[in-house]
Amino acid sequence: MKKVLITGANGQLGRCIKDAAINFPLHEFHFVSRDELNIDAVEVVRQFFDQNHFDYCINTAAYTNVEKAESEPDQALQTNAEAVKNLSNICAETGTTLIHVSTDYVFDGKKGTSYSEDDKTNPINVYGASKLKGEEYVQKSCVNYFIFRTSWLYSQYGHNFLNTILKYGAESKQLTITTEQVGTPTNANDLALALLQVIDSDSKKYGIYNYSNSGKATWFDFAKAIFEENPQFDITKLAKTDYYRTFAARPRFSVLDTSKFETTFNRKVMDWRASLSLLLN
Repeated sequence: MKKVLITGANGQLGRCIKDAAINFPLHEFHFVSRDELNIDAVEVVRQFFDQNHFDYCINTAAYTNVEKAESEPDQALQTNAEAVKNLSNICAETGTTLIHVSTDYVFDGKKGTSYSEDDKTNPINVYGASKLKGEEYVQKSCVNYFIFRTSWLYSQYGHNFLNTILKYGAESKQLTITTEQVGTPTNANDLALALLQVIDSDSKKYGIYNYSNSGKATWFDFAKAIFEENPQFDITKLAKTDYYRTFAARPRFSVLDTSKFETTFNRKVMDWRASLSLLLN
């Protein structure tokens, strides 16, 4: 039996992990929100770990508002980097394996083909830079760690692109969606299951892994697929544009190569369109 701590339990990934955990009854899971365990508070976290003796910690706590991070760089850096530094140091001290979730936004999107784990990082916005700094802290502090970079995460929970489109589609609002960026929509339920399977495998093949669903799409493609899964929506209300002004720069092409994950853990990732359909039906 493994004793597993999940931080950021009220976020969409934390909630998806909680749903997936029922399929792993031999492990003991502890879900904590920021109110229950503020990972900024070093001594509080150290005491919590000393009292509980966790085998694994899955860190899903993050500052995820890409736009707002541009005007709140200190807050983004604190949550995505400095708090991660605290957590990774304590995991190292207590022998806890850390599983940390990162992002495709550590890349600049200029490569034009899918990114592997070994490609040069070069974030072009504050959010991506803060997440990369968090990765660096984990690698510096921990020996036993997994970093999972994921992309365009969505689920039935919280504020994300899927739920926004579902809301506006139901209201018959006119939507104009960009085709300027290419990536892979990733179902947070699939990522949650993958993380727990890694724990269940007791793998010691530590390091950085890419995890997303397979395939690629623009944001317009993603929105169109959501409309197609909801035939009651008026698809004529959906329009595309090759430009959409944002405060934060976004990588134009941030598709992740997941072959390292698939080979290492002998697990195929699901096509993004199929996974979306499975969630909505």
